[in-house]
Amino acid sequence: MSHDNRSPLGPPPKPLLIVLSGLSGVGKDTVLAGLRQSGLPVEISVSATTRARRPGEKDGLDYYFVSGEKFQEMIDANQLLEWANVYGHRYGIPREPVRQALQKGKDVIVKIDVQGATTIKKILPQAVFIFLATSSMEELEQRLKKRRTETPAELDLRLKTAGKELGIIPMFDYIVINRQGEIERTIADIKAIITAEKCRVTPRELDI
Repeated sequence: MSHDNRSPLGPPPKPLLIVLSGLSGVGKDTVLAGLRQSGLPVEISVSATTRARRPGEKDGLDYYFVSGEKFQEMIDANQLLEWANVYGHRYGIPREPVRQALQKGKDVIVKIDVQGATTIKKILPQAVFIFLATSSMEELEQRLKKRRTETPAELDLRLKTAGKELGIIPMFDYIVINRQGEIERTIADIKAIITAEKCRVTPRELDI
């Protein structure tokens, strides 16, 4: 049987589920906004949360802001890929939008806290796990103080939690340092990771 020289040498790249996590205050929302503006052809999953909306946040874009009762209904109906209680508020990833995007061949990025990332690692180990970090704990503390959304006690709790979360880094596939004032570099690093994953000889197999 003759080989068609025009046929591809390998199967087309499969869609990726990219889990973007990291310490509180590291700039995950800013990085996601930059990825949106960069024109990266990827679906960014929007999480549901019971916490109050912060100034400048938009419902359906930053989060789906829901009541505690509505969130519990979503849990009971198995509508969440995962959910967690973080600093007194519940966060969760709606399952169906992620599944539909992947079925259409689109890459999906989900932004999630470290606790949630460990849960997804157990149920979907073939996702791509990226840990976003600052260059130092001192820089992280300065960022948290600058945004002024936590009380001194809450700030202290977040910093203590961050110290523990650093021990979970080996669970991730990649670590990206989001340096102060270098958001373009951070976005370029994430794009490079996605490009590398598309070049894998053995693609990741997802089953949601």
